[in-house]
Amino acid sequence: MMANNITPLLAALREQKEMKMKGGIYHKTQIDLTYNSNHMEGSRLTHEQTRYIFETNTIGVTAEETVNVNDIVETVNHFRCIDMIIDRAQEPLSEDLIKTLHGILKAGTSDSGKDWFAVGDYKRLPNEVGGEKTCEPELVHDSMQRLIRDCNAKEVHTLEDILDFHVRFEKIHPFQDGNGRIGRLVIFKECLRSGVVPFIITDELKMFYYRGLREWGHLNGYLTDTCLIAQDQFKASLDYFRIQYV
Repeated sequence: MMANNITPLLAALREQKEMKMKGGIYHKTQIDLTYNSNHMEGSRLTHEQTRYIFETNTIGVTAEETVNVNDIVETVNHFRCIDMIIDRAQEPLSEDLIKTLHGILKAGTSDSGKDWFAVGDYKRLPNEVGGEKTCEPELVHDSMQRLIRDCNAKEVHTLEDILDFHVRFEKIHPFQDGNGRIGRLVIFKECLRSGVVPFIITDELKMFYYRGLREWGHLNGYLTDTCLIAQDQFKASLDYFRIQYV
C-alpha cells in the first residue's frame, strides 16, 4: 500500500474524531492506547478512570483514593497526542513532529517546571533505561537525524521496519522522560501511514515487549511475536466494528 493512501481504519478514526463519536474505534483506541501506554510507565489511573476522563473531562475518585495530578495531566495530554498522530498519520516522520508530541505529552506536568527538563526538546542529562546506557545527550541530534533519514528512505514500511525503528529510538532514548510513550505513539502513526494493522501493548504483554526490545538484533522473533499477538487483538476490534484491513 502507498503511504499516501487512506485506509478504512484511518478514515474511520478521522471521521469519528471529527464527529466526537463515542463507542466506536476512535473512542476505544483513545482509551485503550492511553491507559496501557501510561500504565506501563507507572500511572496509577485505572482503565475506568481513563475512560471517565476521556468521556467527561473530569476525574471520578472516592474519598479513600488519592490521584497523582501528573497522571491526570499526562492522560489528557496523551489524548491530544493521539489526535495529532491521526491528523498527521500520512506525513513522513520528522524531528519536529516527534518533539511536538513530547511537548504535548509533558505540557503542564511537574517536569515542565524543572529547569533541567527539556519539554519538547532532547535531553540535557544522560539517562538509562532498564539499567542500560543510552545515547549521550550531545549525540542525540545526529543519532535522531540518522534514524529518521533511514526511516524515510522507504515510503512504505513493513511491521519489521516499524519495530526496528522503535528499538533504535528507545536505545537512543532522546528525551529526559516519556520516551516509551512517544515511541509507541510513533509506532501507531507509522502503522497507519503504511497500512499495517496497528497494535496496543497491554499489561499482560508488557514483560514480553520489554524482553523483545532487549533481544532485538539477536532474536527478533521475541518482539515480533509479541506485537503480532497485540495486532491480533486489535484486529478483533476491527472485526467487531466492521472495519476492513488487509
